[in-house]
This record gives sequence, C-alpha cells and structure tokens, in this order.
Amino acid sequence: MRTFVALIPSDAEQARLASAAAGLRNSGFPIRWVRPENVHLTLKFLGEVSEERVREVCAAVDGAANGVAPFEMAVARFGAFPSLRRPEVVWVGVELESTLQVLQQSLEEELAALGFPREERAFRPHLTLGRARKHVSPNEFRGLADLVERLEYRDAFQVRSVDVVRSQLMPTGAIYDVVHTARLES
Repeated sequence: MRTFVALIPSDAEQARLASAAAGLRNSGFPIRWVRPENVHLTLKFLGEVSEERVREVCAAVDGAANGVAPFEMAVARFGAFPSLRRPEVVWVGVELESTLQVLQQSLEEELAALGFPREERAFRPHLTLGRARKHVSPNEFRGLADLVERLEYRDAFQVRSVDVVRSQLMPTGAIYDVVHTARLES
C-alpha cells in the first residue's frame, strides 16, 4: 500500500486553514486543491509498503515518537515550490522548531534501519494546499504572487501524535486512511 508518515492537524485546525486559504482556492488559478480534511505535514513518504512491512513501520514510528512531548507547530505565510511565478506545489509554511526537527530526524533514523532510503533534500516543513495542473503556461499564474503577498495568516496547531497513513489515489483525489497513531508523551 502507498504509505507516508504525517502530522495531521485536527478538524478544527484544518477548517481554520481552509478558511484562511479560501481566497486562493477561489482565485481561478489552474491548481488542483487538496481537500481540507486531507491537509497534513508529511514527515516521510515511503511509497509502496507491503502489509507485513507496515507493522515494522508502525513500530519504527512508535520508536521515533517515544519520549517526544506534545508540541506547538507554528504555521504562517503561503508560498509555492519552486516559486509563485511557476508553482508546482502551493503550501502554507511550518516553522521548523527544535522538537519538530528532532522528531523528523529520529523518524529518518528509525526508518533507515528498516532499509528505507534517507531523504536527500533538506526538510522544509509545509502543509500542501494544492498542486498546479500539468501542462499549464506560467502566464496562467500571473497575479498569484500578488494575491499571496496580500494574504495574512498565522496560526499554531497542537501536535499530539504522529500518524502512519495509507493513500489511495483516485480520479476524484486521494483518499487517506490512518492505519496507526503514535501518541506523543513526555
């Protein structure tokens, strides 16, 4: 099954974020928007994982979460990778504070011990809001940067768990199912 490890904001937090991003969603840019209930911070994308290995992954996530206290995840400002002039992914940024960094690095260590390759790119925490449609001219994003600059957004979410998530890709969008939750406790 297609699997990733994530931090999932509560329903109320996802709703606040959806409200803050409404101006972007309704702007008419050629972007496939993530359903608000699917917004999450990916700590590690694992790809296809067999049912047998999922148990090992869950144990590794438990190990990474062990001893990590719940923490506040600050989110602010909208942006895009690689840029707002030619976006592929539209996101809201997450402040990389020490607990989040330690948790992500611990997760990398635990999963590397199971044979999952380490991520080569630097960890740039974000909540994906949408992805640009394929084969779209950069001209179709004219005005996106100006719109994003006018949007003010700052919030903080309580992180109390780390989830192992199964992702099923469907024509109507991805369907996510949490298969395991590791609670954060000090």
